[in-house]
Parts: sequence; C-alpha cells; structure tokens
Amino acid sequence: MTDIHPLGFIHGRFQILHNDHLTYLLAGKRLCKHLIIGVTNPDAASTRDEAADPARSSRANNPLSYEERATMIRAALVEAGVDPETFDIVPFPICRPELYDRHCPAEAVYFLTIYDDWGREKKRRFEAHGLRTQVLWERPSSEKDIEGKNVRAAIRDGREWRHLVPPSVAKLVDEWDLAGRLREK
Repeated sequence: MTDIHPLGFIHGRFQILHNDHLTYLLAGKRLCKHLIIGVTNPDAASTRDEAADPARSSRANNPLSYEERATMIRAALVEAGVDPETFDIVPFPICRPELYDRHCPAEAVYFLTIYDDWGREKKRRFEAHGLRTQVLWERPSSEKDIEGKNVRAAIRDGREWRHLVPPSVAKLVDEWDLAGRLREK
C-alpha cells in the first residue's frame, strides 16, 4: 500500500489545463492529505529560458495569467470532487532554483512525471535542494496523449478541443474569449 503523505507539492505551467493535467493533479492528491499546486512561469520575472525545454518560456506558449490558471485548476479540481480545503495553489518559479528556499516547503514530497530531459532536470533540481521527490510515472514523450500547445492551437484555429479539457475549463475558455486572445498573439 502506498503511504499517504501529510503534504505534497506538484507543479506545472497548466497553459491550458487539460484532461491529462487533471489526471496528474488527481494522482498527486491521492498520495497526500494536503496538496500544494505550484503554477510555474507565474509572471515574466519568474520565467527564464531553459535549455532542456526552450519553448516553455515563449510568450505565445504562456497566454494565461497566473490568476487565470489558478482559477482553472481550482474549478477543475472542485468539479472532480476534490475538497477545496485540501489543496492550495501558489506561484512557483521553477526556472529560478535560487528562490526554492522561499517557495518549497521542506516537509513536502515533490511529485513529478517525467517525459523528457526537462522532467529529469526538475527532479535533479529538487533533489539538489534536499527535497524528497516521488515520480508518479516516467514515460517517453511519444506516450504523452495531450499537450497544451495542441489544445491552444485547436482553440485558436476553431478546431474541436472541448473533449480535451474538463467542462469547467471549457466554460472559462469561452468566458475569457481565449480563442480571440490566441488569434491576436
């Protein structure tokens, strides 16, 4: 049986929160009593180019604000039946390891998934700071079912995308006219 940790920490850009993100978040939540969700690239000052994943810092790949992503995450988790008292959403400067001491609770277990060199680099960074990690799964990138860039492109181009995101996220995409915003970029 898997141990239930008092505190877990999971992270991602969530540009746009899709069904695979929700699966990842729920997998982490099942392993802890309280989950902190770190939203990476929360603002321009916290974003840096990364050799292991150079496209992640481009403006086109980060159309949603931290607040919009936090709203999407909260809506999707509550819609999935997660008690909002059992998770928190915080900005997380993954690209700025020198700030981890301010943002990373030492008592948490850091949940990750690994698909590529960027996933391995994040694990290495956490462990270099003495943080406990737990890999939820490691798979080749070819086994990634949904990617945010493809969801964003489908929304922008008017193709079918609603089946790729939780219903609460689809509603927010419409409310915020994300399709129009993506076409402007």
